[in-house]
Amino acid sequence: MTLPSAYTHDTTAALPLHLIGKSDHAEWLAAQPAHVQAWLASHRFDGSSGSAHTWADANGQLAGAVLGIEDALDPYAYAHAPRALPAGIWHAVTPLDPAARNALQLGWGLGCYRFDRYKASTRTTPQLALPGFDSETLDILAACLRVRDLVNTPTEHMGPDELEAIARTVATAHAACITVIAGEDLLTHNYPTIHAVGRASHRAPRLIELRWGDAAHPHIVLCGKGVCFDTGGLDLKAAAGMRNMKKDMGGAAHALALAELVMARKLPLRITLLIAAVENAVGPNAFRPGDIITTRQNVSVEIDNTDAEGRLVLCDALTRACELNPALLLDFATLTGAARIALGPDLPALYANDDALANAWLNAGMQTRDPLWRMPLWRPYLRYLTSGIADLANASNSSMAGSVTAALYLERFVSEGTRWAHLDVYAWNDSDRPGRPAGGEALGLRAAFAMLQAHCL
Repeated sequence: MTLPSAYTHDTTAALPLHLIGKSDHAEWLAAQPAHVQAWLASHRFDGSSGSAHTWADANGQLAGAVLGIEDALDPYAYAHAPRALPAGIWHAVTPLDPAARNALQLGWGLGCYRFDRYKASTRTTPQLALPGFDSETLDILAACLRVRDLVNTPTEHMGPDELEAIARTVATAHAACITVIAGEDLLTHNYPTIHAVGRASHRAPRLIELRWGDAAHPHIVLCGKGVCFDTGGLDLKAAAGMRNMKKDMGGAAHALALAELVMARKLPLRITLLIAAVENAVGPNAFRPGDIITTRQNVSVEIDNTDAEGRLVLCDALTRACELNPALLLDFATLTGAARIALGPDLPALYANDDALANAWLNAGMQTRDPLWRMPLWRPYLRYLTSGIADLANASNSSMAGSVTAALYLERFVSEGTRWAHLDVYAWNDSDRPGRPAGGEALGLRAAFAMLQAHCL
């Protein structure tokens, strides 16, 4: 097992790292040498969450450190350590049960992350030494960082072609099968909405389909919105709204990373990954407000707004997913700003047509400290998507219930009897926080994996 640079097996030169909460702070401090007690008292260290302090020995050499930890099972409780501690090797001397040790391992890796493709880091980050590293936790970390890297990469280097290339690399690594339908072939194979959204770009739109697993195992389909850049189309976004639209393929990044994680852990599942990869560009053949597109499901859709494009590419992908009769269908999409207004950047909005499925994902989120929040599929709001000349409108002139109506639109393309959940995910950190650097972020991914893992076992 190859370790990331954040970790090392070598504990011989490691400095002691204490992990202390407020409740055990006084007892722990009383057991420390007098100079450590005095030093920490002068800094008013009380075990508060997110705090960190080092101390020296009698010769002025770095001798140890302590972190304030509130929730020992929350990876982010430890994620401040790599930025707060000096370079060197650190070994946790506080006894930890396996779950807490895995949380420390994951949080440390998340805290060490920096996107350095274009700008090298000038800081040497400290290493965590453990006598043994949990391989599953390393795979989960790799999945989270896969999402971050994909979302952080500018569209110049992460368009539909590049997204396909990465999916092919993942397929090769895990002996999966992959097919891609691109360009005008989308019309031949009846994926009209994916084609319509992406046809104005010089980069051909495509549907990427990856298949892996034993046919005897339960079949799970993962769908991802892969809008590699979203100008808004002819309903052009303002500059501020367009600035970070390289992240509009965050749903595809989540779906791809989750599929890769399932394959890496060899869960007893059969996986189909569907990514609708497009660039919503402006051009002479861009789709227009007022156009009517007949979808793969033979539902006619009036285009109310070309900036409501994610649901268009997903509706053909969801139709394809349901044709495969899966036991479970999950989709991920950076779908609406309304979800962010309702829940903020850290809580993805979860919609599901099955209470047991929703509760399983929510409970997994609580257990993994990767929370989600369920929102209602309030079907009376379908009135906001009424069209006078088509079966459905893709958006509404009303500002009401934007996230709910987007989910209702998607539900229209989910076959009756198919267990389905949709995650409206921001996939982004607006500012730097410990373990959460500004830029791409994986949200709900660890919870989704835990849910699938529990389903298997």
